[in-house]
Amino acid sequence: QVQLVESGGGLVQAGGSLRLSCAASGRTFSNYAMGWFRQAPGEERKLVAAITYNGRSTYYAHSVKGRFTCSRDNAKKTVYLEMNSLKPEDTAVYFCAATLGLYYRSATYAYWGQGTQVTVSS
Repeated sequence: QVQLVESGGGLVQAGGSLRLSCAASGRTFSNYAMGWFRQAPGEERKLVAAITYNGRSTYYAHSVKGRFTCSRDNAKKTVYLEMNSLKPEDTAVYFCAATLGLYYRSATYAYWGQGTQVTVSS
């Protein structure tokens, strides 16, 4: 199993940037593909970015492609989400998650962090 803790959320103006981090515990972090999800009030949780276990492939939702970058450091057991050109519609609770399955398939994710709030003001 893997335990996940997100950090780095906060309040930022539109056009600004934030970097989210997700620290993992457990010996097998490098076996897991990692994903970043977000959930806005009244909406379903959606996968916005994901990265394979070795970092060689990434997935981005259309709404964030070109603005968000997902990366990982297996030595530090940490995955990152660099968010640039933020928009008010990016406001949500952001969760990191881990899967041993297909990294671009939301339903495969089995392990979740507690989430971190990102608020983008206009």
